[in-house]
Amino acid sequence: MDHSCYKCGHPVEDGKPFCAQCGAPQIRVPLPEAVPAAASVGASDLPIFSDAVRGSNAAVLSPKVEWRTALRSCALAALIAALIMMFGMVPILAALGAGFLAVNFYRRSNPAWLLTPRSGARVGAVCGVLFFLMGAVFEALAVYVTHSQAQVREKMMEALQTAAARSNDPQVQAAFDQLKTPEGIAFMLVLGMVVLFVVSIAAGGLAGALTGAFLGRRKSR
Repeated sequence: MDHSCYKCGHPVEDGKPFCAQCGAPQIRVPLPEAVPAAASVGASDLPIFSDAVRGSNAAVLSPKVEWRTALRSCALAALIAALIMMFGMVPILAALGAGFLAVNFYRRSNPAWLLTPRSGARVGAVCGVLFFLMGAVFEALAVYVTHSQAQVREKMMEALQTAAARSNDPQVQAAFDQLKTPEGIAFMLVLGMVVLFVVSIAAGGLAGALTGAFLGRRKSR
């Protein structure tokens, strides 16, 4: 059985490898279709892979505070600030410094922490609590060791005398006389501790929020 040559059309006997007329080969091997280039596949064509990548990146940075690590950073910052306060620094400035140090210490120990003003304020506020407790203990120990209880009482009495001398109102004078009693002095000590507690938390939280706002914006650039 013959077939026509694909090149010149001359009849060629089946099984002959070449055409007797033009010499064209009669055995043709079909080539496979070209595979699309891998470069044409974009990230949008791989939804599973893209979602996995986005999920892994989201897990790297988190505003959640790991308090086991954060408490160590807060304790170290509070200790430094309390010791500096013992050497004469104003308590509110020491509390601000404690909040600033706590956020920086925790950020270094936990690079995966997504620093924001809110998370920084939380760490700073906790540091403010620890700063108050350490400062109160240090002050009490200093008074006990130096036996300066009488000096503290004299300073409070002098402050009351000075404040009372600024007013001639009989009711004001009676109130100052009441504060000079042992109960009045105890009341002022408790009130002073409450005020210092609130100020320490507020100052630490404010310093933490400001540090979070500044360092968070700087890291995002």
